[in-house]
Amino acid sequence: MTTTKAYGELGTAVSYDSKYNPKRLFAIPRDREWAFSGIDLWNNYEVSWLDAHGKPVVGLAQIIYDATSPCLVESKSLKLYFNSLNFTRFESVESLRLLIEKDLSKCLETEVVVRIMSHEVWAGREVNSHFEGFLVDNMNVACTEYETNAALLEMGDKEVETTLCSDLLRSNCPVTNQPDWGSVQVSYKGREIKPESFLRYIVSYRNHQGFHEQCIEEIFMDIYELIKPEMLTVYGRYTRRGGIDINPYRSTQPVDLSDARFRLELMRQ
Repeated sequence: MTTTKAYGELGTAVSYDSKYNPKRLFAIPRDREWAFSGIDLWNNYEVSWLDAHGKPVVGLAQIIYDATSPCLVESKSLKLYFNSLNFTRFESVESLRLLIEKDLSKCLETEVVVRIMSHEVWAGREVNSHFEGFLVDNMNVACTEYETNAALLEMGDKEVETTLCSDLLRSNCPVTNQPDWGSVQVSYKGREIKPESFLRYIVSYRNHQGFHEQCIEEIFMDIYELIKPEMLTVYGRYTRRGGIDINPYRSTQPVDLSDARFRLELMRQ
């Protein structure tokens, strides 16, 4: 599978495969070596295949891989790959899951954890729309900068252990320039970040071009370099586009890849 500095078929008109085609997967090299722990968690809500008798089955897929992987998967290529499974027969859901794990692990050169769920299993669960923590969005703060500016972050005098969150994160795809909408949660222990400055800083991403993973890493590093915290976790949840949402998680604390889907509380039980 090719990995280049280009972005594969992102932003171009494409045809869909009528049979299984793992070559549709396209890996994008990460632009930095990651010094902390983290994962990328993807949910695909549009998964379909044929059972052993040729009857269509539908479900949802959860994909998790380590933020230290050499590459990340390009989102459109992932959608095209999953669509190539639409007319492929599988003896069981487990055989489908294992194939997807194998293909993605090969593409990304790292361990990938895949979970396939039926709509019956998913029923009653949904991606949390809001984070827990102090929501800064309702503060009466003037915002005038819409290009990323780490200098907007200000420290207070107190040592705290707290969580700030915002639903105002907006950035733009660096290839198509389409807006990406998301929420962000910052949990930390160290010098206080003034909440009003955090709000201004998040709003400054409004015209920024960057992939989801890059934006969350930049937020992590800007905060880390400012307050040198004892503990820091930055978690982004982006809204669904094309049936897929992307949820990067970066932390100074170790992350257990196989247990992440439960510890991150991505779904309501």
